[in-house]
Amino acid sequence: MSSVRIRLVTAVLAAALAVGAPSTVAYATPAARHQAHQVQTAETIRQIPLQGAVNVRDLGGYRTYTGGRVRQGLVYRSDALGKLTAADLTTVAGLGLTKVVDFRIPMELQYDGADRLPAGLAPTSRPISDLGLYGTLVGAIATGDPVKQEQMLGGGRAEAYMRDIYRTFVTSAENRAQFAATVREVADAGQGPLLYHCTSGKDRTGWLSYVLLRSLAVPEGAAAQDYLASNTFRGAYDAQVRAGLKQSGRMQNPDLLIPLQEVRQDYLDAATAQIEADYGSFYGYLTDGLGLDLRTLAKLQAKLVR
Repeated sequence: MSSVRIRLVTAVLAAALAVGAPSTVAYATPAARHQAHQVQTAETIRQIPLQGAVNVRDLGGYRTYTGGRVRQGLVYRSDALGKLTAADLTTVAGLGLTKVVDFRIPMELQYDGADRLPAGLAPTSRPISDLGLYGTLVGAIATGDPVKQEQMLGGGRAEAYMRDIYRTFVTSAENRAQFAATVREVADAGQGPLLYHCTSGKDRTGWLSYVLLRSLAVPEGAAAQDYLASNTFRGAYDAQVRAGLKQSGRMQNPDLLIPLQEVRQDYLDAATAQIEADYGSFYGYLTDGLGLDLRTLAKLQAKLVR
């Protein structure tokens, strides 16, 4: 990329991020918002249908407010890949992936197993803290005691836990370093198609996807819709998990898990509010929080926006 091109892209990006991207319109009713979300999802999200994972998607397809569109076939987001079938492996091999980044912590790998990937492809472990959420969840279910489960997860405690996790995406230096390393790899012109994931593909994966889309000048509302779409892709599977826990007798009220299974706008808002508090703007988070220089941000634009 020429120095002139870098300066031009960087200037546009810096100005855009400094003032903030325009958000979507305010819908009159929740039904109208849901309908608009469904249309946006249908138009932009390319799901990769697999039997062993339910939240695998291409990050491309979104329009930017600078007039471009995020390229498809270069960045993928997903849930854990440890249960892929032979047919799934063929599908994943067809994506041409050259790197898979796994944000899960060791305990998640211990319980859920390592990724199952096409031959020649090994995951890069890049753990991002979940503030002990996975252990708390396993422990709550293991008690089999509805009173203890209510004490641990009820009364808004699960929701508060999730907001705290999202704040640490911003406040934890270790978490920021892991996110930043992945963004740099995505921006690298020599890096082929890349996939990153956590366990459910919704929180750590959802946050990085939101950050990447905002970095590419995708409007804030569209980036948030991509984040919230995990509820659509995971809804049926998560409901089956709750039904199984109730049928087995391990949870009398499995709906206590819903705040942990879902993504919610107020979780995302907790992270973005932390950005404002710590860095003043989204652009400040990218440069000061993640340590991304302007050249890297320009390379990201040049590679991923057409």
